[in-house]
Amino acid sequence: MTQEHFDVLIIGAGLSGIGAAYHLQEKCPGKSYAILEGRDAIGGTWDLFRYPGIRSDSDMFTLGYIFKPWTERKAIADGPSILRYINETARENGIDKQIRFNHLVKRASWDSETATWTIEAEDAVSGVNHRLSCNFLYSCAGYYSYEGGHRPSFPGEESFSGQIVHPQAWPEDLDYAGKKVVVIGSGATAVTLVPEMAKAAEHVTMLQRSPTYVVSRPAEDSTAIQLRKWLPGKWAYGVTRWRNILFQMFFFNLARKRPAKVKKRILDMAQEQLGPDFDVETHFTPTYNPWDQRLCLVPDGDLFHALKSGSASVVTDHIERFSENGIELKSGEHLDADIIVTATGLKLNFLGGIDLVVDGQAVQPGEIHGYRGIMFENVPNLVSTFGYTNASWTLKADLTADFTTRLLRFMDKKDYDEVRPEAGEPLGDQPWLDFSSGYVQRANDNLPKQGDRMPWRLHQNYVKDIFALRHANLEDGVLVFRSRQSESEDTSDDSLRPPVAAQ
Repeated sequence: MTQEHFDVLIIGAGLSGIGAAYHLQEKCPGKSYAILEGRDAIGGTWDLFRYPGIRSDSDMFTLGYIFKPWTERKAIADGPSILRYINETARENGIDKQIRFNHLVKRASWDSETATWTIEAEDAVSGVNHRLSCNFLYSCAGYYSYEGGHRPSFPGEESFSGQIVHPQAWPEDLDYAGKKVVVIGSGATAVTLVPEMAKAAEHVTMLQRSPTYVVSRPAEDSTAIQLRKWLPGKWAYGVTRWRNILFQMFFFNLARKRPAKVKKRILDMAQEQLGPDFDVETHFTPTYNPWDQRLCLVPDGDLFHALKSGSASVVTDHIERFSENGIELKSGEHLDADIIVTATGLKLNFLGGIDLVVDGQAVQPGEIHGYRGIMFENVPNLVSTFGYTNASWTLKADLTADFTTRLLRFMDKKDYDEVRPEAGEPLGDQPWLDFSSGYVQRANDNLPKQGDRMPWRLHQNYVKDIFALRHANLEDGVLVFRSRQSESEDTSDDSLRPPVAAQ
């Protein structure tokens, strides 16, 4: 069987993968490529998650692509609308024709002699194994496991007579109309589920061990809607996009510099939404500062309205055990339930859980450092998209695509076959993500590390990354390039490393 070969293989046909393909087509039109998608549909997160009310927790003017304006009225969009947007982008640009569905990448092996990656992918439906090769590997596989979310076990689960559901595996036929529902969790998924399920359920209780910061924001952006009347569509989109980017950065930096002030403002807004009698101190006042974990966004205050109307409630307590008819709490209270939803988080992994091998040696993610947040120490010809924790994922995805296509053009111009970041001197270890959220803390040991100096640091700042990625000097003394043709003439290491640019 002939092994197919491509210049570039993109892993994942979600928001990042479709965007990466667009940039590759536009800026490197001579490159052959394919997208390997493990499932049978485009969309990634926005096709996988089917729970009620699924929506973005970022505005679509920054979560949308830089090259394709978001034109719908809702800035905080529902999942089906985002999925239509991704599919439309793929279809309009012929990207859908380049996707290999049911190609779940299990292993990627680099061979320095041929300067190629060999990819082994599995079709989970048919059992067929696919083998492909490429010169450059571009991972857009996201940051969490598609196999299942984080699902702790609870004492007495087997005694519960109702149904237990995790949002990542939502049953299509789940009927919660007129039922008592308990949603365990207080993150973005929980605050989405509670008001949506409360529309049909008898009552929905959000059960949390500890509170999260919750901020209301209009579902529609009135300024953006007005700008569309006065400006061409792309201009209006660009202005709104930059306004939102700058506001996100301002708010994040303010939270870092003046956490007490920002905390008070967030809690005051919650109290205004819920009324003077609601116990905001117990249920919406976290022990950490704003942006130590990601804030939860609720469009038009829908969660607050559900709590205020009585169709939903929030309980801050710890689980003692499940009972036949609900959950017993450590306080002695009992929550009646017909359905329990465990909105307990995701499982993070590296490169979609792929086994990565370089010249026969397995790469251990927790033992390598990231370069500019997108490449990895001593791993050749590989770029990975990993979005921001404090802003929209796609902002970083677009910049990663800019860097990747510029790197590919540079390598073609110089006749280089290989590029890999090399530290030269030992790097100090710092966590990949400086975030206190449970899903991050559970995974940090299995994620790459940051170094103690640039360019081994990971920015959480879009403007800084414009300079670090879009305008970075590729001959920075850290990226080491190799040409197999010139290597046969001069095999000294010094000939492979570009000169360090003047600072």
